Parts: sequence; structure tokens; C-alpha cells
Amino acid sequence: MNPVKLGVVGCGVIGPTHMAAAVSSPLLELVAVADLIDERAQAAASKYGAAKVYREGADLIADLDIEAVVLAFPAKGRTELGLLALANGKHLLTEKPVAMNAHEVKQLIAAQGDLKAACCSSRYRFVEGARVATEFIASGALGELRTVRVRHLFPCTEQPTEPRPEWRLKRHLNAGGFLCNWGCYDLDYLLGITGWKLKPQSCFAQTWTIPPQFESHIAAESDAETYYLALIRCEGGTMLSLERGEYMPCQADEAWQIIGANGSLKLRMISGNPKQIIHDETSTAGGTTSTVLWEGDEDTAMVSAGPVTDLAAAIREHREPSTSLERALVVAQITDAVYASAAKGKCVEVG
Repeated sequence: MNPVKLGVVGCGVIGPTHMAAAVSSPLLELVAVADLIDERAQAAASKYGAAKVYREGADLIADLDIEAVVLAFPAKGRTELGLLALANGKHLLTEKPVAMNAHEVKQLIAAQGDLKAACCSSRYRFVEGARVATEFIASGALGELRTVRVRHLFPCTEQPTEPRPEWRLKRHLNAGGFLCNWGCYDLDYLLGITGWKLKPQSCFAQTWTIPPQFESHIAAESDAETYYLALIRCEGGTMLSLERGEYMPCQADEAWQIIGANGSLKLRMISGNPKQIIHDETSTAGGTTSTVLWEGDEDTAMVSAGPVTDLAAAIREHREPSTSLERALVVAQITDAVYASAAKGKCVEVG
């Protein structure tokens, strides 16, 4: 199988992760990198052995040697380059969030044609625990799903001594705040392990910005949320519950659970090794009993390497990647609905 010739636009925090995965995989060949900061691009090219260095992403996309492009920079401007990549016949991997909003995702889908395109929100489904949970839920052992939920709160820590990233909590740079930065992982994970069968219909949500006493912990003029709570009703009555917060005035708290009519699973998207999945099973005579469905150490390297190597395999195997643009659209539609509901103070339709 010939390796997919790859170009990476963005040599900051996450771009080198894709480069490292590419040089470690027989499925990929890193051809070129691009970054507006020349020193950063040159350093990345030298470290990972890229033969070509560009300043502008458009110039990298125009390179006839490149088959697939990774867009590894904040969401602002990413759709424009994504459309350019697709127009130039390049397969596409976009960082998360997939775009600034669902409308932009629809633009990418319309331009995709026969090319493969994917989003990195799939990262945490390339580990063993996710595979076990997906297969178990697909077996029907839990019965009809009633609640799919996550609650993950991070307490505020000591005041940082270094500047915070500008893009992280500014709506105009990355579409939103913590919901866009981490909620896309939660949604992709929960929708993915339930087989992408949940069809969201309506959403009631609230978001909050950082508490005033912690404002010095983030970049000046940040305007996006650090805490959100959302209830999404799906077709058939399944409820999807999302709660995540950072810089919280409380202690750490985490709970992931899939509750069906016949039983439930307790699991975690991220946790240290060894990792467990607990099955709460039921019977008329015995009530509810808990057993360890799975326990093991996970290859966490696949969290970083999974999206780009999966795209390469999808290209060569003529299949869809783990999180296609169509699936990423569902995540974007829920995200848009959370923001719309919070702004209006009432329930809104999804999509």
C-alpha cells in the first residue's frame, strides 16, 4: 500500500502531533508543512523531515505532490482553506471544532465529492475501551437507551504565570469556548459508542463565562463560556446530557454513564491505566448487580495518531473515516443548538 502524501498547515501546538504520527506510520509520508511564523515552520520541517516548507496554507494546498491536507489551527479561516483543499482534489482532515458553525460544515460536505474528509473530534474513540463499549452497546444488552450522559468539572487551580492562549476562549477565533474545545470530544465519543444512532431533536441549555475572581487566569477580552449544561432530547425519547466546566469554583467531579432499560455502563473517556468499564445488569429476582465488563491498559498514543492514520487508511481502503463530515455535522448542529438555547433562554430545535 503506497503511503498517503501529507501536508500539514499549522505548526503550533497540535500540528506537530499529526507530523509525529505521520512519520511513525507506514500509511503516511510527510511531504510539506506550512505556518505563518517562518521559524516555527522551519523547526517543524527539520524535526519531522518534511522536504517542503510554506508560509501560506494555500501554497501548500497547491502542491501537486500532496494527496491529503491536515488543517491544524483554530477554527477561524479553516473552512476557507478546507474548501480550497477540496477544490484542489485533496483529502481533508480538520482539527476540532470541525468549523465555526454547522453552516460551514454543510459547505464542506457540498464541496467534498468523492474525496475523504474527517474531523479530529474522533480522537478518544481509537482506544480499546471505546471499542469494547461500542460493541457491547451494539449487542443490545442494555436494551432501549434512556440516558447518555457526561459530567466533568475541573476546579480552578493557581493563577498561571504564563500568558494563556488567545484563541481558546474567544468566539471569533475558535467558534466558542469550552464546548468547542472539549465538548466536541464528548459528543463524538458518546454519539460514536452508541453507533451514531442517536438523532437529536431539541435542546435546552445554559452557558456561563468564567467567575469574576478567576478572570486573571485567562487571556484578556475572552468572551466565551467556561461552563455549560445541556439536555438534548433525541428521537425515541433518549436524553443526551452534557455538563462540562473548567475554572470551576468546586472540586473535580466526573461521571460518564449509558443507561438503558435493561442495564447500564459506567465508563470514562479519559482516565489513567488500568481503565475499567462497569456493567450494571438487572434481573427480576436479583435486582441490579455490578460486574467489571472490561479492564485494561490502553494505547494512548492512538489518541494522537488515530485521526490522521484513520484518514490515510480510509483513503486507501475506499471507506469512510471514523468521524466523517456528515457525522461532524451532527456534533456541530448540537453545538449550535446549545449556544442558541443559552442565548434565547428556551428550548430550541437541533439542526
